[in-house]
Amino acid sequence: MTKEFIDILIIGAGPSGMVSAGYLQQHGVNIKVVEKQLFPRFSIGESLIPRCMDNFEEAGLLEVLKNAGFQKKFGARFIKDEKIGEFDFSQKFGKGWDWTWQVPRADFDNILATEVQSRGVDIAFETEVIAADLSSENPIITIQDKNGNKTQIEAKFVIDSSGYGRVLAGLLDLEKPSKIESHSSMFTHIEETNRPKGKEGELITFEILETEVWFWYIPFSNGNTSLGFVAPTNWFKQFNDDPEIAFSEMLSKLNYYKTRFDDYSLDFTPKKINHIAKSVIRLYGNKFALTGNSAEFLDPVFSSGVSFATESGLKAAKLALKELKGEEIDWQLNYENYMNQGIDVFSSYVKAWYNGDLQDIIFHHAPNPDFKEKICAVLAGYVWNQENPFVKKHQRILSTVSNYLKLENI
Repeated sequence: MTKEFIDILIIGAGPSGMVSAGYLQQHGVNIKVVEKQLFPRFSIGESLIPRCMDNFEEAGLLEVLKNAGFQKKFGARFIKDEKIGEFDFSQKFGKGWDWTWQVPRADFDNILATEVQSRGVDIAFETEVIAADLSSENPIITIQDKNGNKTQIEAKFVIDSSGYGRVLAGLLDLEKPSKIESHSSMFTHIEETNRPKGKEGELITFEILETEVWFWYIPFSNGNTSLGFVAPTNWFKQFNDDPEIAFSEMLSKLNYYKTRFDDYSLDFTPKKINHIAKSVIRLYGNKFALTGNSAEFLDPVFSSGVSFATESGLKAAKLALKELKGEEIDWQLNYENYMNQGIDVFSSYVKAWYNGDLQDIIFHHAPNPDFKEKICAVLAGYVWNQENPFVKKHQRILSTVSNYLKLENI
């Protein structure tokens, strides 16, 4: 078995891993990335929110993404029966980016990885982690390539950005139930050859069928469109066992989009992810940190996945670099507490969505502009801004506002 000695090993070449790698490469760190799959590869999480733009910029990856021509996302629309709630990121509380992108992740992730490789970073594709020994002074990680060749890597620090693979969470028995009630999802793509012009063919839209059941429409600049449903796991059991027939049956339940996709064939057999939300006992340990979906993944209703992935990837990289330089880092305070602060805010909004409180606010017939601006800032991902009362008081403010609106209508 061959051996390698590096400063930082990054597991996973998705957005979280590439933001970590981009930042560390800029600071001259000796890094290696291992990625189980071969890029380009399909991935879910196709709608971004503005906060991640800050992270791509700091990692030196923003310009290459701008040049790719992805569909710009300036806000989001929610539809329930005849009611519409629309958010424009330029009309949010506080500072921050006013737009982001909707992206086919196969292309998006491949662009990030190619850019990082072009800077000289070693990315070992089709290579997986098969063992991890964290009992030594430095972590010892054993990897295996597609031909069965094994390499033992001694690293001074490990950043696990393995996403749904959740490598260290599995190897170190760190899994735990999510704080969010678990839902499942079914999704596919179509080539939308007769897409409407303007907003109808550009804006991400969520159509709500029931309080806990919703459909997404995400158009991409390449002419393809992502379609998907999220619901309690039992909701999917009413449909045909054949996923293509089942997806057609689900589409027939839509109101706003009811016949929009009847003439399109599906690009691939609909995929299903059961029990979407994931969590872990802790986000860090001795000389390792978990980032992105390898740490915590919330329900996708507000597209927070890539934002938390890049936020945690950048934060972990910064702290790991400081530790390499001899600084003593309080990972509990500066990483886990920091990330959990943002996760807790978004968790409150996800829970308020599914219990109906947030939907009551979004679909109110006369939305309060001040409330809407502050909620919009949260939906844009600026969940660490304590100047926003809808962040600072997130645990109770949505139920308070919802009850106030109900009383107002009596």
